[in-house]
Amino acid sequence: MSEKVTEVLYTTAATAKGGREGNVKSADGVVDLPLGKPGSQANPKANPETLFAAGYSACFSGALNAMAQQDGVDASESTVTADVTFGKTDTGFGIAVALTAKIPGVDAAKAQELADKAHGFCPYSKATRGNIEVTVVGEPA
Repeated sequence: MSEKVTEVLYTTAATAKGGREGNVKSADGVVDLPLGKPGSQANPKANPETLFAAGYSACFSGALNAMAQQDGVDASESTVTADVTFGKTDTGFGIAVALTAKIPGVDAAKAQELADKAHGFCPYSKATRGNIEVTVVGEPA
């Protein structure tokens, strides 16, 4: 079941031209990037997976901080890494994500608990739930 937005807090847009080897630009001009093939060592450039990893890790970090604050934990120095994998599936191509949240000042059990709570709260996690494989690991930093 999809979750409907009941109050708009922010809207943005980005336009891509030329696909994976073109350009992407946000409506506000903050993002204006040439794109390239994933994994190029000779001429590395952003690609859709890079941008997705950046957005997901930032969103999840915000969710982690919110959930930690509810539990009385200061997670402001935590880091979140989103490892995005692109590959073949039975029906074409797809992505998978491995999220790793490193949280200072907590033990392994609390780190995993907070990461799981963040996964339940994060808008990116909600958007991907049931659509792609996402693994979540919380660990002490």
